[in-house]
Amino acid sequence: MARKYGQRLKPLYVLDILREKSDEEHPVTAAYICGELEKRGITAERKSVYADIAALTDYGFDIIKSGNPRGWFLASREFEEPEIYLLADAVRTAKFISASKTRSLIEKLDFFLSESSREKREKRVWFSPSSKCDNEEIFYSIDNISAAIKEKVKIEFDYVSRTLTNDRRLSKSIKHMKISPYALTWQDDHYYVIGNYEKYDNLIHLRLDRMKKVNKTDEKQRHFSFVSKYSDYFDVSDYTAGLFSMYGGRLCDVELCCKKTMTEQAADRFGENIFIKNVTDDEFCFTVKAALSDALVTWIISFGDKIKVLSPPELIDMTVNRAKEVQKKYENGENHEKNRI
Repeated sequence: MARKYGQRLKPLYVLDILREKSDEEHPVTAAYICGELEKRGITAERKSVYADIAALTDYGFDIIKSGNPRGWFLASREFEEPEIYLLADAVRTAKFISASKTRSLIEKLDFFLSESSREKREKRVWFSPSSKCDNEEIFYSIDNISAAIKEKVKIEFDYVSRTLTNDRRLSKSIKHMKISPYALTWQDDHYYVIGNYEKYDNLIHLRLDRMKKVNKTDEKQRHFSFVSKYSDYFDVSDYTAGLFSMYGGRLCDVELCCKKTMTEQAADRFGENIFIKNVTDDEFCFTVKAALSDALVTWIISFGDKIKVLSPPELIDMTVNRAKEVQKKYENGENHEKNRI
């Protein structure tokens, strides 16, 4: 009875062997497939393997017969090798995915690679567990938040923040919150939920890696039209385009003048569709819509004299004041020795 059951499943086992053991550089022969089937407790002759491969090909699988070296290989897969590498790298570098979840996801992606391709992937994908968050609930949180957005109900959770104690140790503070969730977005290497905190009439965005014990409630969410400019559809792309490093602020036209050596940095930060004007041999000016925030000022200051704010006056004042504050830190004549640890 066991052999009969195995024979009925033999074409599927043949497909598994082709998926795992073969690729364009490593075709497998019928004799090799028979040997692999034997390891699985299934006796087979080469003629029956030929028939199984023909049936799988008729069904639509892209199985190619190779002449040199001789054998068959699975030519088309759900994901091509470079696509798996790209997805694995994205998982590896995503800080909001814990170390254990990172390993689990990469192992699942390995299913779509042949054995030899998997070995190549393992040699190039490395990550440091110290750069990963320790929140193992994040997948559960994503599932609950997604369901709440679909059902248009509120969520409640504990939001964890880090603080510094008087004895110079990092401590965690927990705040219980309830919000109306509108969207999830991956920005600046963090995963956020965008929503409305019931105490205020605005939008907030919270990092999922800091959220614990996320649960749906039976309470209907507050419609986003009451707290944003959107009425029928919450446009995540439009909303995040106006933020700077996910810091909110008053949205306005910002005019900057940059050295030409800053072309790449400006395009990376604001996109290639920036409105460029007043180009000289050394500089170019452009206008973008951005939220006035400390994050924007920090980005401008980080490039020193390579960027100058032309407008609005509010941003000019913010930038000048920040520069003065930094300068004051080094000119106030404080005894730096007493501040050393």
